[in-house]
Amino acid sequence: MELTTERCLIRDMRMEDADDLYQVLSDKRVMMYIEQAFDMERTRRFIQSAGLCEPPLVYAIVWKMTGKVIGHAIFHLYGKNDYEIGWVLKKAFWGIGIADEVTKELVKRARHLGAVSCVIECDERQITSKRIAIKNGFAYEDTSDSLERYRLVL
Repeated sequence: MELTTERCLIRDMRMEDADDLYQVLSDKRVMMYIEQAFDMERTRRFIQSAGLCEPPLVYAIVWKMTGKVIGHAIFHLYGKNDYEIGWVLKKAFWGIGIADEVTKELVKRARHLGAVSCVIECDERQITSKRIAIKNGFAYEDTSDSLERYRLVL
């Protein structure tokens, strides 16, 4: 898959992305509500198991101005006709609308694929993720194990 937003490219992961992605996944603030920060080996395993699998569960988010990976997008089937959407971004790219750009593009892709809905799951403490979901038309659905689920019916 290869999608383009105003400032980013969303593309298939490559093992060569490990150094850039490690800069994101090793940051304790970035990973605060997700899981423990990654070391390099865990970053490589993540790329292998979630990015290089078929079909992929995650995709690289590349900053077009530099060609550097600044995070990853979550995009995969979630049930029979639904797609899960998400993102994990390098802290330097927070607050400038990148997650919103990525969300809009992934929703368009899900529509193109004939999905019935899209889902965003986030820790109940992730206020920004909830705001992005609501801004993009997702509605709160439920909470399970401290994860809130928001759904957009397409």
